Amino acid sequence: MRGKCIMFQGTASSVGKSMLCTALCRIFKQDGLRVAPFKAQNMALNSYATKEGLEMGRAQVTQAEAAGLEPSVLMNPVLLKPTSDMGSQVIVNGRAIGNMTAMEYQRYKPELRDEIRSIYEQLEASVDVVVIEGAGSPAEINLREGDIVNMAMAETADAPVILIGDIDLGGVFASLLGTVMLLTPEERARVKGFVINKFRGDVEILKPGLSMLEDMTGIPVIGVVPWTDIDLEDEDSVTQRFRHVRGEGDIRTGIVRLPHISNFTDFQMLSMEPDVSVQYITRPDQVAQQDIVILPGSKSTIDDLMALKRSGMADALVRHARAGKMLMGVCGGYQMLAEHLSDPEHTESIMAEADGLGLLPMDVRFHAEKTTVQAEGMICSDAPWLSELNGARLSGYEIHTGENTFHDGARPWLRLVRRGDCTTDALDGIMNSRGNVLGTYLHGLFDDGRLWRAVVDRVRIQKGMTKASDAPKTIAEYRERAFDDLAAHVRGSLDMDMVYRILRGEV
Repeated sequence: MRGKCIMFQGTASSVGKSMLCTALCRIFKQDGLRVAPFKAQNMALNSYATKEGLEMGRAQVTQAEAAGLEPSVLMNPVLLKPTSDMGSQVIVNGRAIGNMTAMEYQRYKPELRDEIRSIYEQLEASVDVVVIEGAGSPAEINLREGDIVNMAMAETADAPVILIGDIDLGGVFASLLGTVMLLTPEERARVKGFVINKFRGDVEILKPGLSMLEDMTGIPVIGVVPWTDIDLEDEDSVTQRFRHVRGEGDIRTGIVRLPHISNFTDFQMLSMEPDVSVQYITRPDQVAQQDIVILPGSKSTIDDLMALKRSGMADALVRHARAGKMLMGVCGGYQMLAEHLSDPEHTESIMAEADGLGLLPMDVRFHAEKTTVQAEGMICSDAPWLSELNGARLSGYEIHTGENTFHDGARPWLRLVRRGDCTTDALDGIMNSRGNVLGTYLHGLFDDGRLWRAVVDRVRIQKGMTKASDAPKTIAEYRERAFDDLAAHVRGSLDMDMVYRILRGEV
């Protein structure tokens, strides 16, 4: 082994690979190493636009932040954004190359190996160590031939592998042993340690099983990581976030869980306000219980809009808005607020057009060209509740197809002043005449806390309360603390001497 990389694979999806890779990125950084994350292929609808205007998965963005690096598509050369149960948009090196069915992509994958190798080698040459993340399980024997992200990637990078099992799911010993037994002898030789993740209880009860696992496989257990509630971004929609209310405040916020919800990472910080509670909602009766409702992004805007109409959610959202309650749309959710949407080239939908919710005076037309760019907006509102923030700038990014045509009566609240490296003065966000329905294409608009505080304060005043007095919280401050807390949690749970020995090729 070359001592330049270490790889984390899992017995299944959502066993904690992304979280442990994030922790190791911060730990190695704390230990004085220049470290970068890498995942050859990501499947997720949470994505990010780099400063070059290239698209990558947000999991590696989080890991890059933990490592103290600017996110780069070198860290995630292939991104799959599901468009249906059978197909995805395929993004290679930051650019969409088209939509493929699962079978089409399976046939196409081998063509990506040389490009992934080249990209990985560029990244590896720039740092001291690369923390590589696998996807799903390496034991999917029906997918081995076309593998580019698990053991094939380990071979490409000559990486030692640490295998993670999730004990909270049950059957952790069977899943670890079964995974190893389904590997080839060459693949099995790369597995240098086991980690049992999400443990609750007394580890002494677990020790006999750990000894038996080591005896049966000859592979050491290098750590048992206790369950933690440290709140970092989720890689994709396989998340507990959709199932639980976060926060304990009286200002109730509902985020509509769209069938093809994307970039729900925009809303991670909403529950940080002490007077706010946040939940993902799917039923019309839940809309009526909320003070604030947010329509998030979608990979299939018209299809998800039609799903809202079929479920009765669309009518509930219109009633919510007409009652004067806050309704915000971001990206695809913003487009749904329009009067009419058209997709003549079927960029996102099999439908060529559809009526929107009719809550904002604009039409949306989709086209094949995709916008992926970092951007900065400036608040420019005549609404009394928002006017105190006039001139404030919000940094974020755009990832969307479609352009808006604004009608008479469109009430601006956000103008773009920068897109990529270019200055501009383009209308982005509008609101309705009452100032309670508004939208924008700008992802990350809540990250510095000021806009969200203004939204919450408007609701507080409506409910006869005073404005909050504490300074708004920022996502950057929160994440830095969370990275350090996670690193301490994992460092105390793993045999870090063994991790470094594995990294150096001594095991």
